[in-house]
Amino acid sequence: MNTETSGQLKKAAVGTSGIVFFVVAAAAPLGATLGATPVVFSSSGVGAPGMYLVASVVLLLFAVGYATMSRHITSAGGFTAYISAGLGDRAGQASAGIALLAYNCMLLGLSGQFGAFASDLLAQWGWSVPWQAIALAALAVVAVLGYVEVNLSAKVLGLLMIAEVLILLVFDAVVIGKGGTEGLSTDAFAPGEVFSGAPGVALLFAFTCFVGFEATTIYGEEARDPRRTVPRATYVAVILIGVFYALTSWAIGLAHGSDAKKAATEDPVNFVTSANTAFVGKFSTDLMQVLVVTSVFAVLLAFHNTLTRYMFSLGRGGLLPRQLGQTHSRFQSPHRASVVQSLLTLVLLGVFMAAGVAPFEELFFWLVGLGTLAVLVLQAAVAVAVVAFFRRRSDGGPLWQTIVAPTLGALGLAVGIMFAIDNFDILTGITDGPGSHMPWLIPIAGLVALATAAFTARRGRPVQLVTPTSATTASEAAETSAQS
Repeated sequence: MNTETSGQLKKAAVGTSGIVFFVVAAAAPLGATLGATPVVFSSSGVGAPGMYLVASVVLLLFAVGYATMSRHITSAGGFTAYISAGLGDRAGQASAGIALLAYNCMLLGLSGQFGAFASDLLAQWGWSVPWQAIALAALAVVAVLGYVEVNLSAKVLGLLMIAEVLILLVFDAVVIGKGGTEGLSTDAFAPGEVFSGAPGVALLFAFTCFVGFEATTIYGEEARDPRRTVPRATYVAVILIGVFYALTSWAIGLAHGSDAKKAATEDPVNFVTSANTAFVGKFSTDLMQVLVVTSVFAVLLAFHNTLTRYMFSLGRGGLLPRQLGQTHSRFQSPHRASVVQSLLTLVLLGVFMAAGVAPFEELFFWLVGLGTLAVLVLQAAVAVAVVAFFRRRSDGGPLWQTIVAPTLGALGLAVGIMFAIDNFDILTGITDGPGSHMPWLIPIAGLVALATAAFTARRGRPVQLVTPTSATTASEAAETSAQS
């Protein structure tokens, strides 16, 4: 039986809401709130909520150019297609290696986090299950969902995301309704408070909470009316994530009052849950501990889908084996890429398990830290590519959308990259030894991808990451821009 089509993903499979579910779930609202917020508060104190707004503004500037370019480029290749179109084939090929490194690191690190959190939760219920078994079971479920139609994954992610967001919105409403512990105050957004303490560390961890939103463009080939849906989903995702984190962190600060920085520093693990118990109740906290596990599972599924579409696009473009660029006859999903990605994750995770690496303290922090830095590098490169792409076009569009906003976004992301490198030990928990040199894996991944592209080209298989079908004509793009 033939199980392959011509290499096309399922058309009109997801709308704006489905894409938003994918990318907001990847940002893990509940998991990120419990994990990153204590660090942001211990670094910036009262001004932590304002730091989330700063990160939102930088990424919204990036999103302006990103969304504008999505009207010209529709590709499952995401970053790689955009960088190729703006900065040339070699830059795009290098970015492919960095993207695969980034999201594989995120997926592996989060597998460790899921295993550790779920194991701890089951232990509270009297069941002793090793984190390794739980992580492998989760990856099996992800493999099945990644193999079938994309809209099934979107429905699963939608339900999980709504549940975790709702429980935090209930907390926000109760705290704000009661006026916190010391009354309502907007000091959290005053510049003097926002940039006090260690703003570099605070901004870096605020950025980590947004990782995943950039995947909106990856679903362009499967979106309904992609030249409207993708830009809309991009803006909605950034704004929703930014407002959510700013509001929730403000409520957390109000709940702790003037002792917020001290509480975050002394007890980061219970920083959020203790406030929730005090204002909402223990039942809500117990439910929150369950939902944080489902939150991390949602991220696993989202990043798996992101990776399979990258592999599908790179297989179709010739950088990876062509067989990966084929789709299932029934589901029109990148089934081969999904299977290969599942096996790759299994092998790599098995290596870490065999090495006895701690699932949360080491696997999660090491790899998510490296993945976050790599994503920031890719975002900055895309912002520059947007400017280069539109400068070469006579129908470039409004100066704000094509030059000014992406340039400002690139500068903001460059600051984030410098903070990430300078504070890599804080981000990952690695203070010395070979692990402290992990950022060098990013340029190495780019060089490996370039070497692979050169090798395949010598064998008569030139790499083409921006296919003729992925780029719109000038007239189509202009018409779409005018209509929107």
